[in-house]
Amino acid sequence: MSTESPQKNIVVLISGSGTNLQALIDAAAANKLGGAKIQQVISSSASAYGLTRAANGNVPSYVHTLQCDKYYGKLAKDDRAARKAARLQFNRDLATHILELSPRPDLIVCAGWMLILAPEFLGPVEEEAGISIINLHPALPGAFAGTHAIQRAWEAGQKGEITKGGVMIHKVIAAVDEGEPLIVKEIELKKDETVEEYEDRVHAVEHEAIVEGTIKALE
Repeated sequence: MSTESPQKNIVVLISGSGTNLQALIDAAAANKLGGAKIQQVISSSASAYGLTRAANGNVPSYVHTLQCDKYYGKLAKDDRAARKAARLQFNRDLATHILELSPRPDLIVCAGWMLILAPEFLGPVEEEAGISIINLHPALPGAFAGTHAIQRAWEAGQKGEITKGGVMIHKVIAAVDEGEPLIVKEIELKKDETVEEYEDRVHAVEHEAIVEGTIKALE
């Protein structure tokens, strides 16, 4: 009888270039994720370069975009009620897709996923199915939740309001970027650097943190 633990499976959610996805693909190829497998990459954009990274790494991918006719595609931008309903259905359908994967994943990693995961997704996936969800956020806990966190941290540093930015991997809850941190890495803010230079340093730290956070979540 084999005493080996069953292989764990990861689904990675992306929206863009997928540099953090690449860090996970490379880590999995080097057996640095404890033997875990990236089961599927899901992109919110059909044009995301991360889909090419997935193909190059022989990882199956799936596109789930708000901009198709089923969701936002045929709706007027000022039709808030219809767009809200479409967004909630988008979340329900994403949950259904993930729960129908065989085997079900053990972990979902948001690696540059630029959409808020609504309770309509979190309830079935996290609370009912018990699948852990983690997110990478380029700021320290309690600081700069939401979008443009790198820019906002850099601006605060230039004003002398803070001396450190950072990166965290945290558990996903309904409150945006407020879940329990698993990995926190501080980054010194320098008054003499551009926002592009700071962003490059943040991304370098992200590539380490996403792997460390994934390993910790799998444990």
